[in-house]
Amino acid sequence: QVKLVESGGGSVQTGGSLRLSCGTSTSITTARCVAWFRQVPGKEREGVAFIHTVGGGDTYADSVSGRFQISHDITSNTIDLQMNSLQPQDTAMYYCAMRTGYGCDFSQRRYTYWGQGTQVTVSS
Repeated sequence: QVKLVESGGGSVQTGGSLRLSCGTSTSITTARCVAWFRQVPGKEREGVAFIHTVGGGDTYADSVSGRFQISHDITSNTIDLQMNSLQPQDTAMYYCAMRTGYGCDFSQRRYTYWGQGTQVTVSS
């Protein structure tokens, strides 16, 4: 059973920064793609960022482009999300996910493994 565990969430003021980390119980190299998603109560979960495990090409949602950066470390099997210039609209539960199948995008049903989430709250 592959497990993903997120950490690093918390409460910050507008303009602040947080770094989320996701530890995996298996080698990241078994996945083609790793990603971060977020969800606000009452709304659908949305993609934030994803990165190819080979090559490292990354993609961001328009709402976070230029402020967030995703990275992965195959030696420590972690997936990080550096979040800068945080805004109240970034408040959400953040989830990391791994995808073993072909391709890399925000299609949630294609992600094989998910973490339990870490809460990020940004106050104005």
